[in-house]
Amino acid sequence: MPGMIAFGRRWGIASDDLVFSGSFELFVRVLWWIGTLALYTLHKGKFDCSGGRVLHSYLVVLLVLLAFIILSLCAIVYVSAQGTITNPGPRRSIPVLVYVRAMLYVPELIWAILGAIWVSDDSRGCEPAEVGAVIAAVVASWILLLSTGVGVLFVFDPLGSRHPGPPSQEQLGVRDLESSEGSQLLSTARSVAVRVWESRLRLLCCCLPQDESHRAAFSSIAQLVSGFFSDTDLVPSDIAVGLALLHQEQDKKEQCRDPDEVLPHSPSSPIAEDLEAELEKAAHCMQFAIAAYGWPMYVYSNPLTGACKLSGNCCKTQSAEYDIVGGDNMGCHFSSILHSTGLQYRDFIYVSFHNQIYEIPFFVALDHKREAVLVAIRGTLSLRDLLTDLSADCENLPVEGVSGTCYAHKGMSQAAGYIYKKLLNDGILNQAFTIAPEYKLVITGHSLGGGTASLLAILLRSSFPTLQCYAFSPPGGLMSKALAEYSKDFVVSVVLGKDLVPRLSYPNMEDLKRRILKMVSNCNKPKYRILLQGCWYELFGGDPDDFPTEMDRREEELSQPLLGEETLIRGSSSYHSLASEDSPVHCAHLPLYLPGRILHITEDGPSRRSCFSQVRYRAEWSSETAFRSVLISPRMIADHMPDAVLRSLHSMTQDRPFNLCPSSLSNSHLNVI
Repeated sequence: MPGMIAFGRRWGIASDDLVFSGSFELFVRVLWWIGTLALYTLHKGKFDCSGGRVLHSYLVVLLVLLAFIILSLCAIVYVSAQGTITNPGPRRSIPVLVYVRAMLYVPELIWAILGAIWVSDDSRGCEPAEVGAVIAAVVASWILLLSTGVGVLFVFDPLGSRHPGPPSQEQLGVRDLESSEGSQLLSTARSVAVRVWESRLRLLCCCLPQDESHRAAFSSIAQLVSGFFSDTDLVPSDIAVGLALLHQEQDKKEQCRDPDEVLPHSPSSPIAEDLEAELEKAAHCMQFAIAAYGWPMYVYSNPLTGACKLSGNCCKTQSAEYDIVGGDNMGCHFSSILHSTGLQYRDFIYVSFHNQIYEIPFFVALDHKREAVLVAIRGTLSLRDLLTDLSADCENLPVEGVSGTCYAHKGMSQAAGYIYKKLLNDGILNQAFTIAPEYKLVITGHSLGGGTASLLAILLRSSFPTLQCYAFSPPGGLMSKALAEYSKDFVVSVVLGKDLVPRLSYPNMEDLKRRILKMVSNCNKPKYRILLQGCWYELFGGDPDDFPTEMDRREEELSQPLLGEETLIRGSSSYHSLASEDSPVHCAHLPLYLPGRILHITEDGPSRRSCFSQVRYRAEWSSETAFRSVLISPRMIADHMPDAVLRSLHSMTQDRPFNLCPSSLSNSHLNVI
């Protein structure tokens, strides 16, 4: 760190990133050299076949060439391991060594071609062992050459030749950024970055229609992503080091935290029975939220029996029966919903698996057990859903009777508007309440579906004052403070453990970036050691390392860049205060919050446990302040999975006679805090 400068441009790899890749290639080259030497020694003086002289010359030159390559790799690995992340001085010779290593690729390529020619033309009459050894050498040469080419493409930075050079960063600061030259330089760099990210998105989503809505989404996402990364000079390994250090620092703080620091009750419902009742309702609604994912989630949750149970109902020609289901030609999605919910076909009012950007699948059914008209919205399951997730700009969402600025996540707001129009304009809810007029309206969903369900509940609240919404693992950057406060009367957000998604918001990601920068800046150990120790800690646990980190400094220092971070930060506006909620000029930078009351489920006991140990969960009402920072953990993705959320809810509301790993079901009792 920063990115290595070579061949006149910056690369997406630092001078201390060559330890592992160089060591691996060195290991392969040494084995190759030993094998070639053994072949030459065994057949020395016996190259009497038609192409023996060529073979002898090939092996001798190959041995010499491999020796030079091994020496260059030893030098690269040794020098790359010197210094620290922010002290690249001892590694100043790395570019020269890289040039030397690159020059050695030329004779290696030539010799690989000559070896291939010899195998095809002059190998007749030679021993099979000799021919096989040369073929292995040629194949290995081509594999390493192609791997090197792929690696170069992988670390190639399209913006590398356009980054401001060091002279323009010598006195980086707010006044420099406000100058016309600095502003023009940053504007040019950011516009180029936006175009590059748009090209990447179009390539990634090449299978999607390139219509106006998709192009607008690509542009919006590109502006968001490029703006987030354009002010740092980090390479991926720097981010990995920062995350490893931050995880250990957070674990140290968690070990020192008072275990009794919890919110004793719901802000709106002070009695403990409220929590138990909400858990029962949440566990019931989660079955519908997970059912909305269709057959992929059903088979994933039931790997041994799921496919067999669905196979009898899939691929049947029941056109009349399945007219209600759109976008499910095989019938497998709807069949999995029937199995997951336990409802009958006649209980479904509307089922749609139509999926476009800002248009996500959902179904409406009559839940006779809870006497509710239930709307379940699917979470992220396709590339189109991912584009909806990443459309994280915010747009106005005016709601009658709500004081304060009302805005929300653009992608989910658009999806909620789409479902809102379907429910009302197509008469879906009217049909449902005609059948069951005494039922109440309940809306649920997980992840993308949970965020969309919360916004849909806000839109429908005026028409259905008694509605309830259960949002499971909704995104943290969802709605403004005014809407979050308004939704507390009818929305319950359920979050499991250290789930990443409920902590995802632009301010939280900016905070994470600042902490990573300071972690890396204050660390005085080589990168390869941190990565090795970090991997060991993630896999096997142990005591967190006592690395010097920014947590040892005052928290208020997080709001300003460190002196000496000129090479890390390119004048980010994120170090200035966020805009006021009353003036949403830069919407993506405004604070967004989780919806409604927050029910937080955590494992009760040590964070690390054996695979077959029982798991006890505790549930408590939490506040949005507990989700203002991203927690680094191996569970941050696993805790977001819908089956993990469902198992945790079931373990607190039902008796389970067996355990599963890693999210074990147990005989644990409900801990009401």
